[in-house]
Amino acid sequence: MQKVALITGASSGIGLALCKRLLAEDDELHLCLACRNPSKARAACDALLASHPSADVSIVQMDVSSLPSVVRGAKEVKQKFQRLDYLYLNAGIMPNPQLNIKAFLFSIFSRNVIHVFSTAEGLLTQNDKVTADGFQEVFETNLFGHFILIRELEPLLCHTDIPSQLIWTSSRNAKKSNFSLEDIQHTKGQEPYSSSKYATDLLNVALNRNFNQKGLYSSVVCPGVVMTNLTYGILPPFVWTLLLPLMWLIRFFANAFTLTPYNGAEALVWLFHQKPESLNPLTKYLSFTTGFGTNYVKGQKVSLFMLSRSMLWACDADQSAPPSVPESSLWHGRGLFYCFLLPPASELWPSSSS
Repeated sequence: MQKVALITGASSGIGLALCKRLLAEDDELHLCLACRNPSKARAACDALLASHPSADVSIVQMDVSSLPSVVRGAKEVKQKFQRLDYLYLNAGIMPNPQLNIKAFLFSIFSRNVIHVFSTAEGLLTQNDKVTADGFQEVFETNLFGHFILIRELEPLLCHTDIPSQLIWTSSRNAKKSNFSLEDIQHTKGQEPYSSSKYATDLLNVALNRNFNQKGLYSSVVCPGVVMTNLTYGILPPFVWTLLLPLMWLIRFFANAFTLTPYNGAEALVWLFHQKPESLNPLTKYLSFTTGFGTNYVKGQKVSLFMLSRSMLWACDADQSAPPSVPESSLWHGRGLFYCFLLPPASELWPSSSS
């Protein structure tokens, strides 16, 4: 049976590089590009078919920052396919990134300079906004929209005979210091991107605990420091022109500087070949590139400081909520993991599925 892989955010950057690499690995694979912009999606599809004329590629319009769009897109996917083998949850945003100049200058002269530059820890702030659905945009785009997509596609993903894989694009910038169950959407902070990626790591564990017995397995990946539209917006173009030669040099000492989308997709492609039931749900898989351009993958234990209480509760419907996660906050902050107890999104937003 032909395998099917759906990739969100597939029209550029790591998503498009991943599509190219997957077709090179398996030219019989059906790729479904889930993209917000139809014209960019068509251009990506044309580029893929130009290099792989016999490839099977389709497009679904989907904006993961809009729940009605997610539900409509999922409905179209269910009409096209009977099952999904791979769901790459790759779409993400870092809106209006601002460099903390003081932290940047301090880090240059610190002993942790390589670590700071490879993770951007403490260097970037973002200006978030509220979507039409009433959520913080970064939270909904990077995490919640994808979660609803998974719920909607459960019939295609959950088959005990042949496992399916969820593969999230997370980040080394996922820091527990920027995340709180008291403010899961990061409405009060200035690093919503980091918060959303740490929440992704938490959700990955919850998904495995809740769905492994149904034949669905989840993994998180970090592509490394990659030059995409996401990163190019942090500094003016002339600054990147000056920094890039230095970054290529640093790669001899810090292999996290993968730099190109092709290299950054290494861990995503590696997971394509793995038996999901053999993977460790508490491991994040990182893409690395040596100074001489050789790619490899390395596992790193995910730090989940609140796993024992809130996360384990979140996966068990027969337990009452901990005091730190009040029921009244289901949609607006602290209750993301209550969503495991909810019906499919089409029942919550019936008008959006018509």
